[in-house]
Amino acid sequence: MQKKKLRVLVTGGAGFIGSHLCERFLADGHRVIALDNFITGSTENVRAFRSDRRFRLVRHDISKPISLAGPIDLVLHFASPASPPDYLQFPIQTMKVGALGTHNALGIAKKKKARFLLASTSEVYGDPLVSPQPESYWGHVNPVGPRGVYDEAKRFAEALALAYHRQHRVDVKIIRIFNTYGPRMRPEDGRVIPNFIAQALHGRPLTVYGDGRQTRSYCYVDDLVEGIVRLAFSKLNRPVNIGNPNEMTVAGLARVILKLTGSKSRIVRRPLPVDDPKRRCPDIRIARKELGWSPRVDLEPGLERTIAYFRGILRTKR
Repeated sequence: MQKKKLRVLVTGGAGFIGSHLCERFLADGHRVIALDNFITGSTENVRAFRSDRRFRLVRHDISKPISLAGPIDLVLHFASPASPPDYLQFPIQTMKVGALGTHNALGIAKKKKARFLLASTSEVYGDPLVSPQPESYWGHVNPVGPRGVYDEAKRFAEALALAYHRQHRVDVKIIRIFNTYGPRMRPEDGRVIPNFIAQALHGRPLTVYGDGRQTRSYCYVDDLVEGIVRLAFSKLNRPVNIGNPNEMTVAGLARVILKLTGSKSRIVRRPLPVDDPKRRCPDIRIARKELGWSPRVDLEPGLERTIAYFRGILRTKR
């Protein structure tokens, strides 16, 4: 299948990760349809390849039914607000895209006899009591807390995808994405790396929530995309963690970004948000064994590329 020229549907195709996926599949010689309602996506993310005749951009909310003419070989369902400020601002839309959007995307895959890959998240593990988190861990999630709209939307989406696999034999793949960063993130995204970079470049204090000892594991977007492609063409029909297992404290990340930007900004502390995870680190043994995948881009080179991107977009806004 990987050698065949495919027609690929990417929901959320004008978003951060979705646009990188569109670019990768075009580079590999495939045709791509990107659906996006532009709540958090941007036409700027697809500007570099929008004129490619093999690329089609459609403004549509996948939470609403859509009929697409012609064959589709692969559905990549990446539509959803993904940062805490976004899903807290759009809680109902987040739940709808996780439920109705996943249902509609699976319906397309079923009708077209296409493979289906769901973008799930490490947030399904909640504030984990186990670290690193293996795919077998059921999680420690507050279903009614403010973050629950995102966590439970993804948990429901996983259950629905596997129900389609069991009942309708849809060839389903599920990727649990851990913290990812890189070009095309928005400065106002709200996640820790764009927050710190934007604050450092503006000379503003870097906001560290809590004591800064909570950990995250940061995966560069090119590594993530490679993992997605390998999973999409695999025989696996179960959730797979894709992320960088090199754990780092948030305070440590702030110091690295201050060094790489040359910023003289200071670090300030703010209260930890409700249900914010204390640790987040993937167990990637399945990805290593079954996909031959592990991250290749170290943190500092990845951050340098991301900082260069942020410098460019902040310069154009002046």
